[in-house]
Amino acid sequence: MEQRILGGTGMSVSVLGFGAMNLGAWGGVDQAGADELVGRALDAGVTLFDTADIYSFGESETLLGKALGSRRDDIVLATKFRNSASEDPLSGGASRRYVVKAVEDSLHRLGTDHIDLYQVHRPDWDTDLEETLGALTDLQRAGKIRYFGSSTFPAHAVVEGQWVAKERGLSRFTTEQVSYSIFQRAVEADVLPLAQKHRMGILIWSPLANGWLAGTIKRGQPVTAHRANLAGGEFDLSTPENQRKLEIVDGLQDIATDLGLTLPELALAFVKSHPAVSTVLIGPRTTTHLEQNLRAADVTLDAATLDRIDALTRPGTDVAPQDRYEVPVPAIADPRLRRRA
Repeated sequence: MEQRILGGTGMSVSVLGFGAMNLGAWGGVDQAGADELVGRALDAGVTLFDTADIYSFGESETLLGKALGSRRDDIVLATKFRNSASEDPLSGGASRRYVVKAVEDSLHRLGTDHIDLYQVHRPDWDTDLEETLGALTDLQRAGKIRYFGSSTFPAHAVVEGQWVAKERGLSRFTTEQVSYSIFQRAVEADVLPLAQKHRMGILIWSPLANGWLAGTIKRGQPVTAHRANLAGGEFDLSTPENQRKLEIVDGLQDIATDLGLTLPELALAFVKSHPAVSTVLIGPRTTTHLEQNLRAADVTLDAATLDRIDALTRPGTDVAPQDRYEVPVPAIADPRLRRRA
């Protein structure tokens, strides 16, 4: 499988990475299933495995660590912190207090003495970035983590992170993990160019737009109960935005058919074609899903095909902006902060 350098780290990772969110109760994958999926991914040349402490409330990390076993040192192991399943008000966030505790808990669950890439899962607007970067720098110097990065940070927070690190003499975020797909292209206008400017590695999550580009959501067919119950109306097929998505899927399916590809293969190949992208995370629940997605590693789209996709979804824009997974900045979430008293 193609290997790419992760930003300015000098560390190579496979162009397709293994996202472990479905390991555990959330995805219904037990230890035997995790062993099978991880083993097949390793044999296919996948060298980056990404999880988070919140996935199935720690179970994903435990299953992944056991599934990797003796092959742990053959791969780049990434996990994330920030969210907490506990109701303890001191739990969660990106304070020094919580970061130090969270990394020890993740190390224990993963069964390892170090984490290759430790990521802040979402911005924590209540904690100064200097506080977070200082704690992560200390963990790096102590050998607990090798590199650290951010996830789902807006462009201004990406810039601030780089500036704070430089001004305070701290290690910097070397990666950003971002939601990017044919349906969610707004990051092409800011986050992806910024990553290139600062030599940050980019990890992509949700490249299949939460299933829209997996070929499972079709015109005239009811969505599953799981998707229908998701907040925000992302799968309410009566809305204008989702009607537009169905039209785009029809056009994408035509392109895929012309190329002899499946829709997921086309969608994954599109995302990995951006020069800022280091690795694209796939999150299989079954070996069938895994094998289907792995085929995209060998697919390269030519300029004419990318032009056809651009004609369906405008570069630098989202088809349905309300679907984007972000933590709103306080000035937007709290109207009192944007209204003169």
